[in-house]
This record gives sequence, structure tokens and C-alpha cells, in this order.
Amino acid sequence: MDLKDCTLTLGPVLFNWTAELWRDFYFEIADEAPVSTVYLGEAVCSKRAPLFDKVLTPVVERLEAAGKELVFSSLSEVTSTIDRKLIRRVAESDGLLIEANDISALSYLDGRPHHIGPFINCYNEDALHIFADGGATSICLPTEMPKSGLRVMAAEAATRGVSLELQIFGRVPLALSARCYHARAHNRTKDSCLFVCDEDPDGMVLKTLDDKPFLTINGIQTMSYTCLNMADSLTELAEMGIGRFRLSPHSAGTVDVAQTFRSLMDGALDADEAHVMLKASSLDVPFSNGFYHQRPGVEWQVPTPAST
Repeated sequence: MDLKDCTLTLGPVLFNWTAELWRDFYFEIADEAPVSTVYLGEAVCSKRAPLFDKVLTPVVERLEAAGKELVFSSLSEVTSTIDRKLIRRVAESDGLLIEANDISALSYLDGRPHHIGPFINCYNEDALHIFADGGATSICLPTEMPKSGLRVMAAEAATRGVSLELQIFGRVPLALSARCYHARAHNRTKDSCLFVCDEDPDGMVLKTLDDKPFLTINGIQTMSYTCLNMADSLTELAEMGIGRFRLSPHSAGTVDVAQTFRSLMDGALDADEAHVMLKASSLDVPFSNGFYHQRPGVEWQVPTPAST
């Protein structure tokens, strides 16, 4: 696959932003970001979902008018009746393309064409075939998968006509918990959190006992502290047959990041130039790409001819 023919996508906002910030972010994406597909919806905490209802319609209208393909993401973890109701409401919506992020959503999709999100494990060929049999047309693979595994999955997906997607930029979702770390850190319970996670628009940094930044907390979600950056590996991914590259939104610089990656994919920039631009426009944290090179995910590996 030619890198120019690959698709740049934008994953759902994973953090708790105000409705106004959330709306303005997507308006900017509609007007300025060269992404083809935008994933919308609350994937982390069902309590946040009603906060955006009042601005959802204008956001959808603005993105559709800009020609973006819209995919609606389901929750990634179900632990309560409220969670189950939200999963069902999203998955049973008529006429919408759905990204299932929890396996429970598949029962409501009932074989309709849909996407499998990165929160559902798809680590081997058998799982890929099960999802394809159920109507999946696109699968976003886990970021923990090394390139040897990605290559195998890409070859298998081609036999089923399933598109593969991979996150290439942004903090990496690592784990989910039934408890809310954010609430607990502020001496609150999950039920009485008062949406305290909105104090950290890109997550709350978790440090080790010797005060080194280690992970990031986002409500019930644990994320990387570092920022995934796969700019060096896009050509290799495209040659494997992985044709959909996902950016994960952050509170600043996402449009610049999208423009940089699109320019890289179109050949207007090389990877070194892209790194400089990405460093200037993204979070002030180290880059990482270790998982891809079968190393600890936090590491940053500089590709060499021998490693590629």
C-alpha cells in the first residue's frame, strides 16, 4: 500500500473537557485538520456522556459538512446499569457507523458492519476472524503489538477484506479499572467524584516514589506518560498493509499534529522534519515507540537500517 493512499483518522477525545472546549475542538478539526475519519463519543466514563449532549448535534453537523466520515465510539468498560444503557443506546442507533470498544456492544450490533476499537483485544488471527465473521470491517489493533505481530495480522486481514488501524500518536491507553483513580486521588468515591477529572485536560501525571513521571491517570483509565510517535514507521506499516493511522486527541496542538502527519504521508516532509514539528506542537513529554520494536513501551527507539 502506498503511504499517500493511507487514511488519517482521529480517535475519540478520552479526557473530560468542558462541553464548550469539546465543541470548539471539533469545530477546529472540521475546519482545519486533514483527517478523513473522526471518532466521536464517550469511551471512558458513562457519567461524562450527558455533559456533551447539548453540543453533539452542532458538532456532527459541522464535521459532516466538512466531509469527515463519522464513527461513533462505544464505552470501553461496562460495570453498571448506566454503562449498559449507554452501550445499548449507542450500538442500536440507526444509520450510525459504530466502533465497539467493549465486547458487550457486539450483541446489539447483530452483525451490522462496524469497527472494532483498540479497547477490545485482537492479538491473533483467530480473534480477527471471529470479529470479521461478526461484521467488523475495520479493526484498530492494540498499540502493544510489535511489528512482527502487526505484519502477521495485516496479511490475515487482507484475506478477509478487513481494514486495519493503528494509533500512531498520543498518549497510549494501557489499562482500565472498575475504580476511578482520579476520584480516589482527591479523596472522593467514584459515585461522588464531582467530575474532578476535568482538572486535568490531558490526564493527571502519576510519579514514582523518587518523583519521576511514570504514567498518566484519566478517570478509570491508565495511560502512558510518554507520547507515542510512530512517524518513523509509517512507510513500513503501509507496506505491511495497515492503511489507517489514528491520532489520539490532546488539548493543544492536535490540528498541527494532523497537518504534520498528512504532510509526511504525502511526501512533503521527511521523518526528521516531522519530528521537529511534532515536538513543537505536542505535549512537553518524551516520545516513545518501544512496543513496536518489541521493547518496553516507554522506550524511544531510533530506527536504523538493520532494525527496519
